[in-house]
Amino acid sequence: MKFKVFIDGAEGTAGLQLSTRLSAHREVELLNIDPALRKDPDERRKLINQSDVTFLCLPDSAAKEAVGLVENPNVRIIDASTAHRTAPGWAYGFAELSAAHSEAIASGKRIANPGCHATGFIASVYPLVSLGIASPDYPFSCHSITGYSGGGKKMIAQYEDSSRPAEYDSPRQYGLGLSHKHLPEMQAVTGISAPPVFNPIVADFYSGMAVSVPIITRLLKKKLTLSEMTEALSEFYCGSPLISVHSAPESGFLPANLTAKTCRLELYVMGNDEQMTLCSVFDNLGKGASGAAVQNMNISLGLPEALYLEEGDRLL
Repeated sequence: MKFKVFIDGAEGTAGLQLSTRLSAHREVELLNIDPALRKDPDERRKLINQSDVTFLCLPDSAAKEAVGLVENPNVRIIDASTAHRTAPGWAYGFAELSAAHSEAIASGKRIANPGCHATGFIASVYPLVSLGIASPDYPFSCHSITGYSGGGKKMIAQYEDSSRPAEYDSPRQYGLGLSHKHLPEMQAVTGISAPPVFNPIVADFYSGMAVSVPIITRLLKKKLTLSEMTEALSEFYCGSPLISVHSAPESGFLPANLTAKTCRLELYVMGNDEQMTLCSVFDNLGKGASGAAVQNMNISLGLPEALYLEEGDRLL
């Protein structure tokens, strides 16, 4: 018998990607809402409570309202919005961080899907703090370049408009006031004492992202050489089907769209023994959104976590 799955907000960018992934998932049956009723609370309530898993691909306020529609205690909610990522009682959906994170996803009924920028930062920083390599008060910073699909339908239309302004030809930094909706989870999940100085950048390519965290080794709690850092992170993620650790590419270049249309995250350790860059490369719509959501669903339902998400199942 297939698991019944409903996507509340399937018409958005993340929802459409999730629909595509789940349509190829042979263990689930999608519950579809009449387009004319997609904002009708009674119809949404009915489908949510008929489901085994409901994904929320909604604005924060609407996601909170949707949780209030749950009446069936067996329904699992996976929220792709920012609304519940630091909320008490919600599992943070990044299973690779620890056995406790994975167990919380497997046993919980409320799962918060990580943000895309946050995924890249946390992938680098959580191991450093949890292994005692960096202290929580290390002065972290983060530079993240992302494809324009991360901005949703409005930004996609702006970038794909043939009459767009010339400024869209260039990478554009935003969040200039150093305030971003992913910062609370970046701090809370890693356990650092202050949010990082965060510089997000959107560029003229559809999907993919490279999230870089610079490291000054003399400021670490435990100074490691470049090879020791690579080994420590490799051991931390050993056995993960979707995360791999690498040295710097021999080409001397690291493209942000390297893993586009996949659900993989490739973590690169680059630099030298005094200064390093840890760079997570992944698809903002894959491991940064819909791919992570399906991974969390698989774990929650007791299925193999990478089912229909590995390299052979590239989303085309």
